[in-house]
Amino acid sequence: MIILGAVLAVSGTIWTLQGVGILPGSVMSGVTMWAVIGPIVAIGGIALLWVGLARRRRSR
Repeated sequence: MIILGAVLAVSGTIWTLQGVGILPGSVMSGVTMWAVIGPIVAIGGIALLWVGLARRRRSR
């Protein structure tokens, strides 16, 4: 769950930056849809990461 959360958080951040045009050079650059989807995916990834870390701490 930790790895999946980290991957989603990074992917969502990249998608957001591409969507708002900060990271050019992709077909996703400047497309508003990715500026909306990116933060949703990033927040979901951060939530998974947080839950995974909390479970890991409790199991020790």
